[in-house]
Amino acid sequence: MTPMLREMQEISYFPGCSLATSAKENNQSLKEVCAHIGFNLVDLQDWNCCGSSSAHSINSELAFHLACRNLSLAPAGRPLLVACPSCSTRLRMAQHRLHTVPEAREAYELRWGRPVDPDLKIIHFFELIQSRGPFGRQPVDALNGLKFAPYYGCMLAQPPALRYERSYHGLMEKMLGAFGAQAVSWPYPARCCGTFLSVARPEVVSPMIDTIMRGALEAGAECLVTACAMCHLNLEIRCNLKNRLPTFHFSELLAIAYRTPIQKSWFAKHLVDPMPLLKERRLVA
Repeated sequence: MTPMLREMQEISYFPGCSLATSAKENNQSLKEVCAHIGFNLVDLQDWNCCGSSSAHSINSELAFHLACRNLSLAPAGRPLLVACPSCSTRLRMAQHRLHTVPEAREAYELRWGRPVDPDLKIIHFFELIQSRGPFGRQPVDALNGLKFAPYYGCMLAQPPALRYERSYHGLMEKMLGAFGAQAVSWPYPARCCGTFLSVARPEVVSPMIDTIMRGALEAGAECLVTACAMCHLNLEIRCNLKNRLPTFHFSELLAIAYRTPIQKSWFAKHLVDPMPLLKERRLVA
């Protein structure tokens, strides 16, 4: 489908470690969707880990400085897009501390040689999508009745310091539903997947993942759709059930719905092959 004619708006982009490595298909499909709705994502030059996972658990100050370095790289005058819920939380928490703790702000300016940008807006991918919504003459049956379990995970739940940030729960149901997909009602849309404990304590994570997968199966879902690349990874590698559903990144299904250029190599990276389901629903040739 020819992309809609519109002036492309440049947005700074922090992909984070997962989207740059194990979830490249998430990164690629996300960029295709953003280009389709009029946004050109410009990667931060020389970005680093946001300080998530083990870093902030072991050394919170190091994690804070890692997040601050990324903030110092963001050009003035345009928002900073983050796709990973955990990365978003780490960067927003660092920004909140810089805005509320004068000593932290002074140390930042001394360390990075630039003032804190008071106008830098950190936005999650969901917020960007929500700002545009389904538009144009997209077919309402573009996803052809696909039954999915929306899985947001726990990292979109903001810590107390960010309690006034918006909630994105319900967005996947609304967006994908507008293209003819059907969300199932199920009990675990915000259940923790175990996150980085997947490496340190897989014996703890697998039962958690099995419960989530079983819940989606019992609800009649044909697949799960994730908001988080780490959740996606755990659902694929830590499930011990014989019957496992394919799991999609939200951006992958949006790319199919918007009729943007899709690569079958995205789906080849999935450990649970989604191609039979996509072909059954006539979503790919």
